[in-house]
Order: sequence, then structure tokens, then C-alpha cells
Amino acid sequence: MKILLVADEESKYLWDYFDEKLFKDVNFIISAGDLNAKYLSFLTTIARKRVLYVFGNHDARYEVEPPFGCDTLDDQIIVQDGVRILGLGGSYQYKKGPYQYTERKMRQRVKKLETMINQFGGVDIIVTHAPPKDHGDGEDLCHTGFEVFNELITKYKPSYFLHGHQHLNYGSKTKRIQHIDKTILINGYNYHFFNYEPNDYVHPTLTGFKKFLNTLKFYNKYHSTLVMKEYRKYKKESRS
Repeated sequence: MKILLVADEESKYLWDYFDEKLFKDVNFIISAGDLNAKYLSFLTTIARKRVLYVFGNHDARYEVEPPFGCDTLDDQIIVQDGVRILGLGGSYQYKKGPYQYTERKMRQRVKKLETMINQFGGVDIIVTHAPPKDHGDGEDLCHTGFEVFNELITKYKPSYFLHGHQHLNYGSKTKRIQHIDKTILINGYNYHFFNYEPNDYVHPTLTGFKKFLNTLKFYNKYHSTLVMKEYRKYKKESRS
């Protein structure tokens, strides 16, 4: 399975000099934030590939003009080609503005997602805008990573953790690809094609009363949302 990851800077290679051959084997596209909405709309329309995105700290404009034909991953799991993808956009708070969070606020967001993640039996890809703390982040407040992202990786061991925000041309310490245990971290600055390979980690499933309680909470919270639609699709695909 081939995925195109984009973030932070629109690529002339993909936009101005578009070549449909580049997208021939691409299954879908993921944006890790801070990109022109028209750019994402162009990719999904001209390349005819589904685009999933999270919000970057400069994406307040999406509230007025969201990327046409694209789907947001923020605070929910979307299943694409059998892959469970979770999104947590935004950066560390460095001034007043949307899509910026303190460590405490980001931790609260993550906590609210536990019921959903447990119901899906884990997650395969986590997409954020900011990187995990001490893994591809910067030294300034704006580009500080989140410690809770490291905890997410440790707990759920996704095959991939995709982010943007820290541009690769900021310094030699910034890397495109890193590893944390079973998880491959990819900085999506500009663009990056990669072949998805699952790490085969199986998250422990809930049993007994804990499973019943989690299911009850899940259906109560998500009964009429996109998350429920994605969950039913995932369960159907898992049985086939």
C-alpha cells in the first residue's frame, strides 16, 4: 500500500508540474497540516485520491474555506483501505490563536479518545501536526513537541506516526524518518511517498465488563457520527 504524506509547504513538483504517473500506485493522501486548502482540493480532484488531513497551527483559514472534497482526521479515527488512522492536529501553544494547545490541553484531547481507540482495537497510523517531544521537535516554544504523543506511541504502538510542523530545512538535527520501538516516525514536510507496512502489533482487547462498558460509552457518544460509520465499515471489512 502506497501513501503520499504532505505538510507545511506546497510542492511545485506535485502542484505546478503535476504528473498523474506519480499518483498511479498511491492509495490515498495524508496531510499533516499547514497547507493551502486549494492545494489539498487540487490533489484529491486531479489525482483522484482521497485526502485525509489534520489542522496545522496556521489553518484557521480552513474554518472559512475548508479543503473541498477532503476529510478531516482530527479527534477521530477514519478507516481507509483497512487501515485505522487517528488524527490530532495543532501545535504547542505559543500565542493566542486556534489549533494551539498546552501539554495539559493536548493530554485532555487524548484522554477523550481512549474509548474510541479501545473500540477499534487500537490504531495503525497516528497523524499529528506537531512531533512528539524530543523526537523531531524544535527548541523554540512554537516547535516544542508533545510528551503525550510519546505515551500514545508507547501504549498503542502504531505502525506509523506521521507529523509535520518542523521543517526539514530548519537544521541538520531534523530528520525525515525516525523509529520509536515498533513505530516509524515520518516528518511529512513538503512531500514524502512511503509504502505502508504494518508492524503486526496487536493491542490487548478489552474483555468482560470493561468491554461492555466501553461499548456502551462508545455507542452513546458516537451513535450518529462519522466515527460510527467508520467503525461499522471496519468491522464489516474485518469479517470479510
